[in-house]
Amino acid sequence: MDEIRLRAASHALAPGFGDPANFKLGDCGTQRNLSEEGRRQARAIGKAFRERGVPVEQVFSSQWCRCRETAELAFGAFREQPALNSFFKQPALEAAQTRAMKEMLAGHPPAAGNLILVTHQVNISALTGIVPDPGEMVVAAINERGALAPKARIRIAP
Repeated sequence: MDEIRLRAASHALAPGFGDPANFKLGDCGTQRNLSEEGRRQARAIGKAFRERGVPVEQVFSSQWCRCRETAELAFGAFREQPALNSFFKQPALEAAQTRAMKEMLAGHPPAAGNLILVTHQVNISALTGIVPDPGEMVVAAINERGALAPKARIRIAP
């Protein structure tokens, strides 16, 4: 059974906790956003991939602005994936979103490169059992059924 590699990255440093009460998905002015340190961290994530020659097949991001900006600064092109959206303030969504993430991964054919998921701590924890720091990556092997085997953690300092 072929395995594909997954790197689930928590968005880079975005000061604060949770999102403001007036949060709107399409309005970055209502969300926690990356600090300048977070932007440097996001660029450093991409640089680390390039310097090590790590192949990237596809990048998926939560629709939250801090995740999209992390994905763009680190990797350039990315696709939004609603299953990667935070369920921090709506824990009842955890099971359905985690199942949707696993189905997405299982439906992705084995590839030469890595799949990158830029998402939130709660999503990565639900998917892997690991609680990442901002900008930290969890590297996992994924089999064709979507089962994950965490292999490593990579921390990129802001």
